[in-house]
Amino acid sequence: MTLRIGIVGLGGIAQKVYLPLLCQEQDWRLMGAFSPNQAKAQALCAGYRIDCFGSLDALAQRCDAVFVHTSTATHFDVVASLLTRGIHVYVDKPLADSLERAEQLVALAARHKCALMVGFNRRFAPLYLQLKQTLRQPASIRMDKHREDSIGPRDLRFTLLDDYLHVVDTVLWLAGGAATLLSGTVRANEAGQMLYAEHHFQQGECSVTTSMHRQAGSQRETVDAVTSGALYHIEEMRLWRSESRGIISELPVPPWQTILTQRGFTGAVRHFIEAVSNQTSPSVSGEQAILAQSWIERLPV
Repeated sequence: MTLRIGIVGLGGIAQKVYLPLLCQEQDWRLMGAFSPNQAKAQALCAGYRIDCFGSLDALAQRCDAVFVHTSTATHFDVVASLLTRGIHVYVDKPLADSLERAEQLVALAARHKCALMVGFNRRFAPLYLQLKQTLRQPASIRMDKHREDSIGPRDLRFTLLDDYLHVVDTVLWLAGGAATLLSGTVRANEAGQMLYAEHHFQQGECSVTTSMHRQAGSQRETVDAVTSGALYHIEEMRLWRSESRGIISELPVPPWQTILTQRGFTGAVRHFIEAVSNQTSPSVSGEQAILAQSWIERLPV
């Protein structure tokens, strides 16, 4: 049976990523979308030639699985409503606006036997996957994700959950296991908006560092790993450089590889749809999302 897919929320991430991907309709059917902003929703849906639904309930009645791209504050209500209907859910990170509510959604998914996946796209970025498969007993892993000029307008906690969460999740996933927080610093301005964050973790024998500056003058994301006998550097999820015994190797970007594939979105969407179709648990399940979010909640600020 062809999987029936729906979209809730038609903001920037849905327009730039999920509508283009889901409209490709390979082994699924995109039934349509719902957004409370009906005027905007109708125009977008008309452009993609998909149905525009007038309510969440109307969309849910036609779908087996739904991609949720609403604001973080609405995640709990929207996701809970879908799960109680037996609808499988893919939702943008964070899962909910508090750890307690995220745990409630995980329990609800288990109760209704629904797949619940959180969109940590970097876990599906081909170069990050390759690095994880390559690393053997790393001594250190460092991830930097900086912003050119992106202070505010939301408060410190929102930015930690909305953006810094990606850094913490990705680097601890690369390190491959439970970690211990050794030290860290978070700086905010007088308005309570995030300026800079850096934290140091220990995972076995591996030292792990996360760093983000909100006004660094550059939009740059890098990962650096040091192992016995080799150094690795990945920039913007598309440039790979390694050095071993004096030999520097660089991997060319495949000419057919899209930006959405490079950044892991294509892989994340395919993984969720395959998990629902095959009735298996997605690798980035709700439980995994709670692990990452629990670190953000515990960071000293």
